[in-house]
Amino acid sequence: MSRALQPDEELVELDAEAVRTWCARAFDALGREREEIDAINVYPVADGDTGTNLYLTAEAAHQAVEAVFAASGPDTAETVRAMAHGALLGARGNSGTILSQLLRGMATVLADGRDGEHLARAFAEAARAARQAVAHPVEGTILTVASAAAEACAAGGTLVEVARGAYEGAATALAATSGQLDVLERAGVVDAGGRGLVTVLGALLETVTGQTPDHPGTAPLPPAAPREKCAGEDGPAYEVIYLLEADDAAVALLRSRLDALGESLVVVGGDGLWNVHVHVDDAGAAVEAGVEAGRPHRIRITHFASDATPAPGRGTARGAEADSRYGADDGYGTDHGYGTDDGYAYACGTADDDARGERAARAIVAVVPGEGLAGLCAEAGATTVRARPGEPPAEDELVEALRRAHAREVVLLPNDTDLRETAAAAAERVRAEGVRVALVPTRAAVQGIAALAVHEPGRRFDEDVVAMTAAAGATRYAELAVAEHRSFTSAGVCQAGDVLGLIEGDVAVIGQDLTETARTVLDRMLSAGGELVTLVVADDAPPGLAAALERHVRRAHLAVDTTTYHAGAEAPPLLIGVE
Repeated sequence: MSRALQPDEELVELDAEAVRTWCARAFDALGREREEIDAINVYPVADGDTGTNLYLTAEAAHQAVEAVFAASGPDTAETVRAMAHGALLGARGNSGTILSQLLRGMATVLADGRDGEHLARAFAEAARAARQAVAHPVEGTILTVASAAAEACAAGGTLVEVARGAYEGAATALAATSGQLDVLERAGVVDAGGRGLVTVLGALLETVTGQTPDHPGTAPLPPAAPREKCAGEDGPAYEVIYLLEADDAAVALLRSRLDALGESLVVVGGDGLWNVHVHVDDAGAAVEAGVEAGRPHRIRITHFASDATPAPGRGTARGAEADSRYGADDGYGTDHGYGTDDGYAYACGTADDDARGERAARAIVAVVPGEGLAGLCAEAGATTVRARPGEPPAEDELVEALRRAHAREVVLLPNDTDLRETAAAAAERVRAEGVRVALVPTRAAVQGIAALAVHEPGRRFDEDVVAMTAAAGATRYAELAVAEHRSFTSAGVCQAGDVLGLIEGDVAVIGQDLTETARTVLDRMLSAGGELVTLVVADDAPPGLAAALERHVRRAHLAVDTTTYHAGAEAPPLLIGVE
């Protein structure tokens, strides 16, 4: 797999095989140096995993490159794009996410040329793209090292001259990072992310020269400060990372929203696929922002320390802003208890608590159409609110249900896009009474069912809300209804009595027969993929509807499972969910 150069042989072009060798060597080198890099990780959070995160990111890039070689004989453009795409999909942590953007920036240039001049331009584009991806660039980090590498080889030259200049410039900048950030100077270390980047550039230099460069080490510095006193450990409690399918405009709004929620924000990628990384106290709100921007998946939540001190989001000016917009503390905030003496206490109940007994730890409140779904949700432990045709529940009804749940923590599932503002107002009123309320933005009953299915009362509130939000966001939904009068729709003109197939709120199919229209809607939804279909059938639906649709899915979509629930009376004829 690795290209073995002859003595005194040097590469003049970075061809596909050379890129493959570079990826393999970077992966191997980060594996060898992972523990050393982990040990000096004190910024932005002293969680000792930067080396591991860079190693896992490099592993994803390496595997993607090997996959294209296994499938065909790729050229340089295909290879560098595979490297960048693999890193994007597998990026871990703050430094891993930035590394993926560095590789993406390099790929955009190396796809057009393979010589030293193109490599120099690739380093410049990589540094630019990485800085652009970080909400608030900080000097003394991997960004500084990347910029120094680009500046050191900006004059161009042969492939070897550029690679050597970039490596030496990065190593020099790395040694200076300890004097650029107080936290690094106090700890007596260089930046861990920058150290990892030097390793990656060292692997590139070895690839083009055949010689292993001198190990940069961490340089002899003053004795390290005790780890628990290093700055960076009083920041947000959670690291949130997810892949996101969204357009550029939605991502621009997402950046602004996440920037208000936390810190260490990095959004990398493009062309409809992004990797989002942020440190927050309100993990649920960070995921909710992704759900509203597009389709998040591969969501990873890391709690930095189970006894972390409350950070921004609990009393600071920025935290107050986040609270007012998203209910951070009272919504999905960190799991510091109620009624404590730490200065962040909240009232634990209302005046009638003594009469009703002690509150439950956690409860779910779900708005559902039909008595059948109400019974299903009640069996799962949820307090339900009925939504009747043309009569959505009012704010007071939701407030009453939240109080009736009689719990310290409550998750509210509105299950209707039009109920979002009403539900938010109800949640805010009950939060004022000392109850912690999280609003999961479910837009349909099938999303509520998916959220309820992953609910686990035993885990942390934040983690439970994040899992429920992710499950809901991964569920596409549809509804079949009968037109009451002639109307213009996004699918054309419908007449009274026509069957309407609405996918995610928009009329997509107009038909005459409920079963046939449902088949068409299912096929359209499953054309984009899916593993599980949920059917929610009302009492007044045609007999045999569910059985006919189950048979259709089995025949036309072999790998897809189907689950059917009965909604009972006063529900739409058919609700469909695809996960």
